[in-house]
Amino acid sequence: MFPRNQLAPRAAYGATIDLDYLRDLARAHEQADFDRVLIANGGGDPIILAAYAAAQTEKLGFMLAHRPALVAPVWAARTYATLDQTTKGRIRLHAVTGYAAEPEYGETEIDKASRYERAGEYLDIVRRTWTSDEPFDYDGKYFQVKNAKSPIRPYQAPHVPISVGGSSDGAYRIAVKYADLYALWAEPLADVATRIATLKSFADIEGVPAPRVSMSVRLIIGATEELAWQKARGIAATLEKNYKVAPRIGRSGGAERLLAVAEKGERHDTALWFGTATAVEGSHDSTSLVGTPDTIIAALLAYYDIGVTTFLSRGYDPLYDAVDYGRYIISAVREEVRKRDQQRAAQGQKEIRRVAAAA
Repeated sequence: MFPRNQLAPRAAYGATIDLDYLRDLARAHEQADFDRVLIANGGGDPIILAAYAAAQTEKLGFMLAHRPALVAPVWAARTYATLDQTTKGRIRLHAVTGYAAEPEYGETEIDKASRYERAGEYLDIVRRTWTSDEPFDYDGKYFQVKNAKSPIRPYQAPHVPISVGGSSDGAYRIAVKYADLYALWAEPLADVATRIATLKSFADIEGVPAPRVSMSVRLIIGATEELAWQKARGIAATLEKNYKVAPRIGRSGGAERLLAVAEKGERHDTALWFGTATAVEGSHDSTSLVGTPDTIIAALLAYYDIGVTTFLSRGYDPLYDAVDYGRYIISAVREEVRKRDQQRAAQGQKEIRRVAAAA
């Protein structure tokens, strides 16, 4: 969203937003047939940026990173409902609680368990504001509201969808209670399978269906394997040279997980690479799948086979990467998923017939 010239790390802060580039970027994702794009909260306000990008597109959805507690929950619910109405249902709230505090915004530090507990109360109030027919009171540990209501309801029914990320027990608890989508970063297949199983176990405790699972991963594509890995190592070298981790109070749980896996090896499974993650000290979702389009498609499908339902794919050159993903990856993955689903449905019908015949 910032100017096209190459800005040094952190130099983009204070730069003028390039609205033409933001428009082109949104349209490129729409033309590439992305369902939705994530707008993070490291730069401009995600809500304002989404409103502008939505006005430049027709069907592209927006997943907006939102820090619970930095804005009053009823006000947040009203704002998101308004944006959902003006975009005709293209909005998702993505709750982010990964850091101990946001001192630059005046937030007081609390421990991780309390942070997720507070996020649960926050999302409870937000969701009730969206769905309650009558004003309500709320007397929680972290939030107290009186006569809460919003003059506008979301376009989507029953409310704006909510997604949640995190690897702690607290994250799993609020995900199964308040979210329809649980977000994780790319890790080895066995580790992702374990996390999905853990998510389902928390859903079973609550007696609810488990949320769908979204996995965020960088895709580094080359015409050949050699060219793909050459490109990947060039990106990592640039990151190591230029990236400076912003000072924070401790690392997020996700960052700790990435660095722990990276210590076991730089490359996992067939195409998962941690070179880009270690280059930025695990500070964000930075693991990569590296290879030709066929290699990356096969790797994504392996994650689908263990329960991942949505891929949040990004690269390091957003406009051109969006074009490449649309050209080489998105339609191919969707087609293979369709074939798998048809095969499973047919197999399920065979099993039903066998059971009926046995009876």
